[in-house]
Amino acid sequence: MNNTNTADDADDTDAERERQWIEKTLERLSHSPFRAKFVLSSKDRAYARAKGEVVIASHARDMLRSRVGQAQPEHDGRQTPWKGHPVFTAQHATATCCRGCIAKWHHIPEGRELSDDEINRLADLIMAWITRDLTAHPSLRPGTQTNGSTDSQPNKRTNDQRNPQPGNQPTLF
Repeated sequence: MNNTNTADDADDTDAERERQWIEKTLERLSHSPFRAKFVLSSKDRAYARAKGEVVIASHARDMLRSRVGQAQPEHDGRQTPWKGHPVFTAQHATATCCRGCIAKWHHIPEGRELSDDEINRLADLIMAWITRDLTAHPSLRPGTQTNGSTDSQPNKRTNDQRNPQPGNQPTLF
């Protein structure tokens, strides 16, 4: 019997390690009152759902690369807007908004360019946070009734949202 790991086994182990890192990091960030206060606006949720997971993930990688990826980003500490795109909000929630926050929370030193692997890892964290927000604030499929709740009433949901029927399923992306 051959007990050596295959490439697939190694990929599975890496993926599991990455999933655990994301979960632990999101848990750690949730204990920061500043980081924990962020939620997507209903407009950003609608935008994320309209564009889809692949496009938003691409935006996350692009925004990380252009805004915080350089060794000395322009206007570091002030380069990430507070709102206007789901990735911006997620960057503040996940401490990926500036090199100082990245160094403090993710132990990636300032003063050097982020590697592609680091950008991808931070983008995965951003996407996990966005997915978590979308899960906490489900949307019904187009053509279904909503209760008209606002962001200030996120827990007020209709019975259809709590117990969806076929054709009336909550959607993430």
